[in-house]
Amino acid sequence: MKRVLVLGSGGSGKTTFSGKLAKATGLPLHHLDAHYWRADWVATPEPQWRERVAALVGQDEWIIDGSYGGTLDLRIPRADAIFFLDISKYRCLWNILLRRIKYARFTGKSRPGMAPGCQESIWLSFLIWVWRYPVAKKPGVLHAIQTQKRTDANVYIFRSYREMDVFLSQLKNGASER
Repeated sequence: MKRVLVLGSGGSGKTTFSGKLAKATGLPLHHLDAHYWRADWVATPEPQWRERVAALVGQDEWIIDGSYGGTLDLRIPRADAIFFLDISKYRCLWNILLRRIKYARFTGKSRPGMAPGCQESIWLSFLIWVWRYPVAKKPGVLHAIQTQKRTDANVYIFRSYREMDVFLSQLKNGASER
């Protein structure tokens, strides 16, 4: 496991899981949110964005977390391990609310995995995206994984935080391949 993707809905726990995975494996971690967004939520233009992602996946070792469906075609074929966090939309929305409270504007901090200067906010469009993710986005992501992955890539689908914790525990104890 040298090139790892962590995918899932907003609020599913990608940043937390990928951080724990990086700690357990020693692989360098890249949060796509930190690469895509600039201060005050200014997006990176599409051509630059694809170049940036291509440079990341061109490296020999990495963990990359983030949805960003427009670059799955660059990331999936290079990954030798893909983790899809299939967490309920209710839990994802709850996590987003908790994250908003923890990193509210008055803290003056961006959340982990986010570009500096991007204060935590809750936008209605983002909440709708998370609510609709299981129907509108998840099937396409799973299809992309199945059709674009390397034949030797391991795909893990976690439906609970317990499953993630068990995997990480096994990884720490030397049983990295299940």
